[in-house]
Amino acid sequence: MIRAATRRAPRPAAVSTSTSTSTSPSADGPPAFPQQAWIDVAVIGVLCLLGILGLETSFGDYNFLLAGLGGLLVGTAVAIVGYRLRLGVLTAVLAGVLAYFALGTPFTMPAQGLFVVLPSLESTAGLALGAVFGWADIVTLGTPVEAPYYMPVLPYFAAWLVALVSTMLASRWLPGRRRTVWRASLLLIGPVLLYLAGILMGTDEAYYAALRGVAFAVIALVWIGWRRSRGSVAASAADLPNGSPVRVGTDGVGTDGVGTGRVGTGRLLRRKVLGTATLVVGAVLVGSLAGAALTPPSDARFVLRDEIEPPFDPLQFASPLAGFRMYTKTLADTPLFTVQGLESGDLLRLASMDSYDGKLWNVAGSGGPSGSGGPGDSGSFRLVGRSIPEPVLATSVQNAEVSITATGYSDVWLPGIGYPHTVDFDDADSRALAENLRYNSSSGTAVFTSGVEEGYEYTIAAALQQTYRDEDLENVPVAQLTLPTVQNIPDVVVAKADEFVGTTETPIDQLRAIEQALKTQGFLSHGLASDGAPSRAGHGADRIDELFTRSQMLGDQEQYASAMALMARSLNYPARVVMGFAPEVPEGADSVEITGTNVTAWVEVAFEGIGWIPFFPTPDQTDVPQDQTPKPKTEPQPQVRQPPRADNEADDLLTAVEIDDSTEDEQDRDFELPAWAWAVIFGAGIPLLAFFGPLLVIAALKARRRRRRRNRGAGDLRVAGAWEELTDGYGELGFDVPTRSSRRQVAEQLEAQQLEAQQREAQQPDTAQQPSSLVTLARSVDRAVFNGQPVDDAAVTRHWSEALASLGAVRASAGWARRLIARFRIRSTRSPRSTRSGGPGRPGRPGKP
Repeated sequence: MIRAATRRAPRPAAVSTSTSTSTSPSADGPPAFPQQAWIDVAVIGVLCLLGILGLETSFGDYNFLLAGLGGLLVGTAVAIVGYRLRLGVLTAVLAGVLAYFALGTPFTMPAQGLFVVLPSLESTAGLALGAVFGWADIVTLGTPVEAPYYMPVLPYFAAWLVALVSTMLASRWLPGRRRTVWRASLLLIGPVLLYLAGILMGTDEAYYAALRGVAFAVIALVWIGWRRSRGSVAASAADLPNGSPVRVGTDGVGTDGVGTGRVGTGRLLRRKVLGTATLVVGAVLVGSLAGAALTPPSDARFVLRDEIEPPFDPLQFASPLAGFRMYTKTLADTPLFTVQGLESGDLLRLASMDSYDGKLWNVAGSGGPSGSGGPGDSGSFRLVGRSIPEPVLATSVQNAEVSITATGYSDVWLPGIGYPHTVDFDDADSRALAENLRYNSSSGTAVFTSGVEEGYEYTIAAALQQTYRDEDLENVPVAQLTLPTVQNIPDVVVAKADEFVGTTETPIDQLRAIEQALKTQGFLSHGLASDGAPSRAGHGADRIDELFTRSQMLGDQEQYASAMALMARSLNYPARVVMGFAPEVPEGADSVEITGTNVTAWVEVAFEGIGWIPFFPTPDQTDVPQDQTPKPKTEPQPQVRQPPRADNEADDLLTAVEIDDSTEDEQDRDFELPAWAWAVIFGAGIPLLAFFGPLLVIAALKARRRRRRRNRGAGDLRVAGAWEELTDGYGELGFDVPTRSSRRQVAEQLEAQQLEAQQREAQQPDTAQQPSSLVTLARSVDRAVFNGQPVDDAAVTRHWSEALASLGAVRASAGWARRLIARFRIRSTRSPRSTRSGGPGRPGRPGKP
């Protein structure tokens, strides 16, 4: 007996998961954000935070974290809201830009905002300037970076940009594709760039480099591994042939249930946990050992601020020492500034100069005269905020605080005391003044790029260099510093240095010997009429040569300080000339008035581990011995007859020329907008541009789309274009437009949604108006497309008129909020051919623009 075999009809493959990742919008509300994308967004946020922490060495405190976290929140929130509102990519990006300006003020510049949280003209401009110029400022300004005021915008902008792009990729691009390692790795591009930015824009001292690097690598690797294991099962099931049932457990791993190697959920989970733990432990051990072995020393780290030339070049201004005689002659009795809090013996520093070219002592250029400029050069001035970096070489046990008010002083060199900790301007616009301040921490010299003006008031809190006795410095060597080389030292200076040093051996004894020789053998003269002997100004090589070759050494602080510094440099000692003021402070005086007679100059030499020790080689003696050389007698010269006067009149030798007395500046100032007009333009222009700019671009794109659909192709294609324009308009208004249905089915669903929307807005179902019949229009379009007969222009015009009328009616019935959002959305049918033939359109998310 032969038994007939029966076959069961094969069932289609089914895949079921315990975790739903459906992103289809429901009829009751906007589409839900993909569940798995929440994990991706959280991981991206943690990795971005690790990258932002690298900027701590540049900002000096943790206030920048508020800006970074604000950027992450704003960028992520805009991407999520844009997804749920079904905004297109372009529209979502434009919304992100608008949110960047609208919400950035409290995170970055609350002091400049209106009521702390609302954007103002100044904060809006700062958000734009920080995003554009902050990248260059952070690597050229001194640390901690506190000025300009828009510097916190940099971490805010970087975090906002990375969060916006990464969240859009995680929610829109990744869920619809098979999960692979390289696709998941694309989400790490933004956090990796943010991490590298924290390294390159930091300082030589990294912020927990090993800990942050290991944590970043572990989180990224574990996330890629777990996400790939969940996504690969569903993809594998989709690749199975029809009739092969697959059941997916709660962990996302399929089991066949027929004895073909079932893997238990608990066993697989244990394997994954064990593998993850092994990966974490291995990454920590390898990262720690490799980091300890391969991490470069601080001075060998590559950071951009060490490679970029500072923007301020002091060589654009005259050497302070070149104007020494101006103070002693022209400004001798002129009040320059008033100082409060000064004690007896305190010196005001104006500038420290360590470069000599045979003509002038000056601060080194931004690249140094020898081309080896660096952060320690006297010419490396950087913009600083209220807090000022600590000096490179100094020891201090005493602090001082002085308040200085400028009266008759006007120059770029800012008088100060010691090595400042903070500089506070007392002017109402103190923040704007602080942005003009540049400081060199190695020399203690500050410059004011816009120039000090009368009435400027500022307070300096500074550390004073500790004083040492010569006995304390007997066994201390000079510091090993790389200073700019001095050029064209006169031979007599080298010879005199050897003569003055004699048999002394230690650096402090040799320097004191030079100081005492100059002070006791020379005479003081400022070249005034009241001085006993004339003294020529200048400190070039010829003037220093003259100082030692004349019968008597004669000069003032300019010449003696220059000569001693050159002698010390000839002995390979790191010396520099300092110019400043040495006022006499009466006992119990609250303030001191500084005049030109208080100007002075001295020499400083750096000792290892001690700091810069001052030396004062200028003599006090002013009674110069008179030379006995008789003056030559004057001999009368014979008179010479003058030539006769020419007959030509002076007017005959001149040509009439018309001269325009008006200058170019006066001509350029013929038309200038007042300040209030600029404030109105920027205050209203930026918000209007942010709103109407995207609106005009999208409107132009829609108009171009409508023209192409209405005017291009045969009549049936143009009629089909009318239907496409109608459905796109519905989709832009927020309706769920199916992409795999016939025109009649689409019309029925749109009518149902329109009726439901009217009932919901009216809250009274019996008062809602029946929407215009789209089914009739859909049937008419189908007849025109599929009857095989030519479609004339009249039929095309009729269909377009009906489609636009129906679309206008639904727009009029929609609320103002939906109409406003629709203006910023642009939806386009993917495949015109499939629409014409009635087949399904290109696959895509239902209702997605």
